[in-house]
Amino acid sequence: MKKILVVHGPNLDLLGKREPEIYGHETLADINAAIEAEGASLGLSCVFFQSNYEGGIIEKIHEAMEDYDGIILNAGAYTHYSYAIRDAIAVVKKPCIEVHLSNIHARDEFRHTSVIAPVCTGQIAGFGSYSYILAIRALSHLCI
Repeated sequence: MKKILVVHGPNLDLLGKREPEIYGHETLADINAAIEAEGASLGLSCVFFQSNYEGGIIEKIHEAMEDYDGIILNAGAYTHYSYAIRDAIAVVKKPCIEVHLSNIHARDEFRHTSVIAPVCTGQIAGFGSYSYILAIRALSHLCI
C-alpha cells in the first residue's frame, strides 16, 4: 500500500474556529478523517502531521525521502516566503501537491505568490476541505 504524508502548517490546528467565513467550519480532525477515508478507497495509507513551526515541517518532509510515496502540503503562510520548505520539497523528489482551503489568488496580494509551487507537482486551491480530496485523488494517479 502506498503511503502519503499529509502536512498541515501553521494555524491549521485552529480550523473550525479560525475565520470560518474563509476556512469553513470543519475541524482539522474532520478534514483528516475525510482524507483518510478517500485515501483508503484509493488504496493509499495516509499519515497526518501538523506543526506551527517551520523546522518541524521541514523535518517531516525530509522523512518522505525514505518513508512516503507522496506528499500533500498545506504550508499556510509559509507558502509565501519559506525557501527552506521549498528546498526540503525539492530535495525529497517525491510527488507533492500544494493545497489551500481558500483561493489564495483571490485574497490579499501577498498571498498570490507561492515560493513552493515551482517545486511541487501541482497546486489545488479554493475548494475548501475538498481541495485535500482532489489532492489525494491526484496522488493516487501519480504514485501508482
